[in-house]
Amino acid sequence: MLARLMHDHKHIGILLKILKTKHIKLAAGEAINYNLVRDIVEYMQSYAEHSHHPLEEVISEFYWNKLGRAHINETLTAEHKKLVDASASLMTTLNLILSDVVVSKELLVRDLESYVELQQSHMEFEESTVFPKWSDVITETDWQTVVEMCDARLIDDPLFSENDSLLFEELKEYIEIAD
Repeated sequence: MLARLMHDHKHIGILLKILKTKHIKLAAGEAINYNLVRDIVEYMQSYAEHSHHPLEEVISEFYWNKLGRAHINETLTAEHKKLVDASASLMTTLNLILSDVVVSKELLVRDLESYVELQQSHMEFEESTVFPKWSDVITETDWQTVVEMCDARLIDDPLFSENDSLLFEELKEYIEIAD
C-alpha cells in the first residue's frame, strides 16, 4: 500500500511540475493552455481527492487505533481538507476563464502558485513524517488488513494506468510529449 501511495506521489509530482511551468509562464505574461491546467486540477480532484487521500485516511486511522488512540492524524486530515479547498478555488477560477469571464491574471497566478506549493508541502510531510511512522508500526499482516479495508476505495488511476480510458486523453498526450 505504501508503494502504491509513493507511486501516486511520483505521478502527482509530474503534474505539479507541469503546473509550476504553467505558473511561471503565466506570471511572465505568456499564454498558457488553460484546458490542460484544468485537466490536471480535475485529475487531482477525481483521483487524488477521491481515492488517494481517502486511502491515506484509512491507513492513518488504522495506525492511530493500533497505537491505542481513538483519533486519526489531525494534521493529515486538515491538510487534505486544505487541498480540497485549494483545488476547488483553482477550478472555479479556471472555469470562469474558460467561460470567457474576465478574471484577473494575478488571481490565477496566486491560486496556481498556492496550489502547487500546498501540494508539494503536503507530499513532503507525508513522505518525511507520515509514511515512515506507518512503516515502523504497521506489520505485513496489518497491511493485509489495511488493503481489505481500502478495497472499496481502490480505483485505477485514470491518467497513469494502462487501461484504455479516454479520460484525460489530452493530458496523457501532453505528458508523453513532455517526456
